Amino acid sequence: MEPLSDVIAWFGQPDRWSFTEGRGVPFRTIQHLWVSVVATAIAIAIAVPPALSLAHRRKAEALASAVVKTGRAIPSFGLIVLFWLFATRVPWIGTGFWPLVLALVALALPPIFTNTYTAIREVDAATVEAARGMGYDERQVLRQIELPLASPVMFAGIRLAFVQIIATTAIGAIVTNGGGLGRFVVDGFALGRAGRAEVLAGALLLAGLTLLADAVFAAIEKRLIPAGVRSDSSVAVVANQGGAAG
Repeated sequence: MEPLSDVIAWFGQPDRWSFTEGRGVPFRTIQHLWVSVVATAIAIAIAVPPALSLAHRRKAEALASAVVKTGRAIPSFGLIVLFWLFATRVPWIGTGFWPLVLALVALALPPIFTNTYTAIREVDAATVEAARGMGYDERQVLRQIELPLASPVMFAGIRLAFVQIIATTAIGAIVTNGGGLGRFVVDGFALGRAGRAEVLAGALLLAGLTLLADAVFAAIEKRLIPAGVRSDSSVAVVANQGGAAG
């Protein structure tokens, strides 16, 4: 029971609940979420438009497959170090925030692009042709037919990417002053035996935030996507196929 009591004592320290100090859990949680949200938003802006366009026109199947394979081959820590080294040579970028964000964007692109592309491609061709026969132009077909039907799988890709980003952000603490909740784990390891409680507390916080993020996305999905459109089995298959960002 000693590790548990040490963790409880660690959480009970007065500076652990500061919103302005680096030792505070709220401070590091907000930092963690901010990096993750920014990276996910940038990845969505980069990946979704070309995926929609290519899938609607039924082009670049080889590209979609290549994106999946590339995503599976990318080492998370290697990307973070690469962008950090680049930032050290470009002073105006800074070595705290943007190297980590850019690395996370690169990791999030494959599942978002792949799920978006696959979702549009898997919309029933007969439904699309029927819409065209009713006089829908290509933009209307995409916005009013394909997007609503593809939304569950598209959302699954974003959900997968965000949860992976939450988990991966912590690695950034190894090479930057950021890393959110990962800072506690890295700082705890640096203290050796005396930092065991901090390492365990950081790991628990990170696991809790990851599970919470997944639960929040599941609730948003249930609220935004009609039950008649949602297809849990299709989401699971494509999400596993696109889950390459880790």
